[in-house]
Order: sequence, then structure tokens, then C-alpha cells
Amino acid sequence: MSSTQTDSTIDDKEFVLIARDLGKVYRQGPREISVLSHLNFEASRGDRIAIVGASGSGKTTLLNLLGGLDAPTSGEVIIAGHALSGVSERQRGFLRNRFLGFVYQFHHLLAEFSALENVCMPLYIAGWDKKEAIAKASSLLQRVGLGERLSHKPAALSGGERQRVAIARALVNDPGCVLMDEPTGNLDRHTALEIHNLMSELSSTLSTSFVVVTHDEALASSMDRKLLLRDGMLYEQ
Repeated sequence: MSSTQTDSTIDDKEFVLIARDLGKVYRQGPREISVLSHLNFEASRGDRIAIVGASGSGKTTLLNLLGGLDAPTSGEVIIAGHALSGVSERQRGFLRNRFLGFVYQFHHLLAEFSALENVCMPLYIAGWDKKEAIAKASSLLQRVGLGERLSHKPAALSGGERQRVAIARALVNDPGCVLMDEPTGNLDRHTALEIHNLMSELSSTLSTSFVVVTHDEALASSMDRKLLLRDGMLYEQ
């Protein structure tokens, strides 16, 4: 098992996502709690990477830093060649919407909107024409097996179907990388296996990379790489 330290001579543009010498410290009154320390990570197009570790080891913190949802105490996150440090919140939001997708344990779909409308949302934010956005979202929902469920609202969908809508929404802007936090944690084993297979198919056909934080050992073992987060650093398993 070896640390995933990054060679500083590597061209940033070779990777869709990089963390370089990443550190995160939380302050609670006079105390400082170090969660991540000198952590390095990179994901290439089409990679499927699982991040595992004990509860409280900082997995979700790491995912939030990689997605630009939180700022590191030290180090750098680079998305598709663009460093997140020194950019405005608006620019950071643009980079997230253009180059990253997000999927969580709970789907976070908008209850009042249909599956199609939920998947269209990132395209509307990006300024797409409504007709073109609907065509793109419809095609992607067909691809994830929900072509007959476009008009259904989340309450009318099963747990697995809602997660498929969330995955389609994460993919609709053609991101280089999708970050997933316990995507199968709320699903039964059969449905979780369907999500595993869907991720594998989409990774190979769309060349999208998936970075997945999970306690699901079957999911972690099905990925191309499994990294252990321990003592604030990542180790290849």
C-alpha cells in the first residue's frame, strides 16, 4: 500500500481533477483539529476511483474540497487545469457547473419538478436554449433507463430511479468528473448493483471519471482504484 503522492512535474492538463498538498484544519475555540494533511490526488478522464475509510476520517470533507464546496486551509485543488484558489465565488460556481457533477446519498431532486425538469436545471443555469436542454436531458434519461419516466416527479419514482435521475443530472453538462458521496447508501443490494453497473457503463462510454466516497465494499471493489483515507492522507490499496 503506497501513498498517492503527486509528481510536481506532471502537466495539470492531463487530469480532470487534482489535489496538491491539500490540508484542512478546523478550529474549535482554542483547539485545532487537523482532518487532512499534505494530501495528494489526481483523476484522469474515465477513471473510477473509490475513497474508503473509517467514519470521521474526513472523506466527505475531502469530497467537498475537491468539488470547490469548501476551501482548504492549505494546498490547491485544480479542476480541468483551473486552480480554484484566487477565483471569485461566481467563477468557482462556473467551474463546478461546467466540469463537475455531484451525486449524494439522498438524491436532492426538486420535489415539485419532473425527472426531465430536474435534469434540465444545470443546462438552464448554463444558459442553454430550453428546447435544446430538453432534448439533451431526454436523451440522457433514456440512456440511464428512464425514457418512460420523464414526466414523473420524484415521489412517483423508486429509490433507484431517483438516484438514476440524480446521476443523469450530474452528467448532463458533460463533466469531466462526477463526485459521489455514498451514492448507494440508501439503496437495497439489488438496486445498488444496478447503480454499480450503470456507473461502469457510463464511465466506459462517456469517458467520465467517477470519484466515489463509500462504505459499500462491493462498490469500492468494483472500481478501478480504491484509496484509503487514513490519518489525513490517501493510500492506494
